[in-house]
Amino acid sequence: MNAETTQSKHLPAWLAGAAVLAFLVWGLFKAAQPQRLPLQAQMDAQEVNVSSKVPGRVAALRVQLGQSVKAGDELFELSSPEVRAKIAQATAAGEAAQALAAKADAGARPEEIAAARANWQRAQTGAGIAHTTFARVDAMFAQGVLARQKRDEAEAQWRAADELAQAARAQYDMALKGARAEDKRAAHAQARQVAGVLGEAEIALAETRILAPTAGQVSKIQIQPGELAPQGFPVVTLVNLDDAWAVLQVREDEMGAFGMGSSHTGGVVAIKQQVTFTVSSVAVMPDFATWRAARPGGTDLRTFEIRLRPAIRVAGLRPGMSVVFPAP
Repeated sequence: MNAETTQSKHLPAWLAGAAVLAFLVWGLFKAAQPQRLPLQAQMDAQEVNVSSKVPGRVAALRVQLGQSVKAGDELFELSSPEVRAKIAQATAAGEAAQALAAKADAGARPEEIAAARANWQRAQTGAGIAHTTFARVDAMFAQGVLARQKRDEAEAQWRAADELAQAARAQYDMALKGARAEDKRAAHAQARQVAGVLGEAEIALAETRILAPTAGQVSKIQIQPGELAPQGFPVVTLVNLDDAWAVLQVREDEMGAFGMGSSHTGGVVAIKQQVTFTVSSVAVMPDFATWRAARPGGTDLRTFEIRLRPAIRVAGLRPGMSVVFPAP
């Protein structure tokens, strides 16, 4: 009886030792397993750099850092005397071209037509007198009274006067008909060309008032009033918080869980909220090598950029916030 009692007393101690040993073995086994750490992403959002198409000096800023704007709101205004000078030049050239086109359409003035008609009649009268004189000289030459030289001179004067009368008639006809069709088309084409130059200058003037192309918040202002803004220089940067996404670097051996359209829930540290995201983009090329090998002597695992967009709009999400996803 005493042996059985002693054995029964040692049984719990043995079981406790076995349990401790099993726990130690399990702990060593778990410690030998590779750790699967949670994945940390960073929020990003669409940025829009707003610049001007024409150079100029910043005359006024209409926004401040952090200000929310709507599409079409004025951001800043430039002062460009060069553009205004081009408009003045193009306006004057346009008026001149329109005047030439109108002159071509209207044709000769009544006074010019009357003068051309008078010149034609005077030349025609002179040609008639020259012809009469030639007829008399020719008759006298036939009678042997005058030498042939005189007769030839009279004939030459008559023919010259007749050709002068024909030229005067052509001038008169041309004054009646007005400008040629080709001249009219050329005048109107020149007027359209100048109108195009004026339109271009007016567009450049409109570009001195720069409007927001999209809604967003002002995150950067690169130039202050009074400074020169080169063409294409980003003066104001807008961040569209409604177009935000999480950027996650995923090792290639874990990419199977992040297929296009798959949903994942992550914790946004800054707002202390669990948010559901949907994979919207998987990078085609890897970004960089990670720090460990897939197996001893193996090649380095590479990571690919994954973009995940919130399934619904979440207030308070901003670029730079950290998002923690559980290990796949």
